[in-house]
Amino acid sequence: MPILKFPKRSSRYQNNSSWRSFQAELNKQKGSRRGRRIGALAILIMCGALGLHALIGNGVATSSMVQAPLPSVEPLKIAGKRDIRELLDRQDFDNLTEKNLELLVNEQKLQVETSLDEDLQNYLLSKMDRKNSRAIGIVVMEADTGRILTMAGFDKTGNAGNPCLCSDFPAASIFKIVTAASAVDHCNYTADSTMYFNGYKHTLYKRQLTDRINKYTNSVSFKDAFAQSINPVFGKIGERWLGKSQLEKYADAFKFNEPLNFELSLNPSHFQVNDVPYNWAEIASGFNRDTTISPLHGAVMASAVLNDGRMVAPSLVDRISDDKGKVLYHGQPSWEQQSMSEKASKVLDQMMQTTIKSGTARKSFRGYKKDKTLSQLEIGGKTGSMDNNTHEVRYDWFVGFASERHGQAKVAVAVMVAHEKFIGIRAGQYARMAITRYFSKLPAKAADKFY
Repeated sequence: MPILKFPKRSSRYQNNSSWRSFQAELNKQKGSRRGRRIGALAILIMCGALGLHALIGNGVATSSMVQAPLPSVEPLKIAGKRDIRELLDRQDFDNLTEKNLELLVNEQKLQVETSLDEDLQNYLLSKMDRKNSRAIGIVVMEADTGRILTMAGFDKTGNAGNPCLCSDFPAASIFKIVTAASAVDHCNYTADSTMYFNGYKHTLYKRQLTDRINKYTNSVSFKDAFAQSINPVFGKIGERWLGKSQLEKYADAFKFNEPLNFELSLNPSHFQVNDVPYNWAEIASGFNRDTTISPLHGAVMASAVLNDGRMVAPSLVDRISDDKGKVLYHGQPSWEQQSMSEKASKVLDQMMQTTIKSGTARKSFRGYKKDKTLSQLEIGGKTGSMDNNTHEVRYDWFVGFASERHGQAKVAVAVMVAHEKFIGIRAGQYARMAITRYFSKLPAKAADKFY
């Protein structure tokens, strides 16, 4: 079990005289006196006794005679996640390989039980392609409780901390989740609503944002536009039907520009929109590098699809106890705000499942209906990709969910991979690995469920 030592608040106890050391020295001195005369020893003892009696009677004692009691350590109080952040932010929580930890805080030894699934965490760490990736962040979370099962990260640069908590990655087409939710609630779209676009699917020219229909116009259902991540469709929705106010409203609802309620500190995901209509199209389709998000936030967003539109608050700590077994903190599920209507969550559920079946994630999940484990699940997702400014790195996203068709277990998954020159294991492939591993081991893990 790893032991994380925290700095003491004060060093005032470090210079206290040691009573045990004093006793040991005294015994040595006694041993050297054994050859002395009994009468002299008796006189010394009597004088010492009389002197001590006199000193005590006068209210005076020295540290060499009487040990001064050490000040008692004030019991640690943990009221909630804010207090836990003050404890845990002092240590790196990159790639824990064990579920439980010992923390030494102000001379108190604390036992911390995390929510991590050791098997899943270590399995994913062992599968990471560190050769072709600059960064990898994988988060798997219980969608109904927010308990983090995996928070596995890799950072080749070594200076960005755990990528799972980094909010600087371009959200790319992951933001289409936000746009789609807004379109259902504001424009009354359904999964089968007919959408029109001209030109290529993954470009976003201004001429593609007009509302003209001609012989070159393509028609597609809303769910297929989402599954295939067709930029002109979502660009037109943003520019023509939602506008700045609705995009801001739903970005706020999905917790952009606001910290998540979590036990570890992380910067908020970033969203900014200006007054230029083309910017609304860029934002709505994810065709920009200014909207950024963390993998943890991506998993929280996906949880809303399975929770009737409400995001669950993520949690890493199940319980904290002192060295006597007294429970100082006991985690409980909590909720973030309502991000979309229940209707919108049902439409997104359908559209994200279409992404797996016939959309941009179909290659990563090819043959899943014949897989012993995956065939028993309902799986949905959204992919996204975006180069950095210098085109040295390609950010690759998968944000989605998996739930038992005939059971209660359900997880939200978010994976971000920053590929370098060569494309290694893709985000969707990591998501498939995580989902398969977790649900294949689920019967053995049922007894360990905390809530």
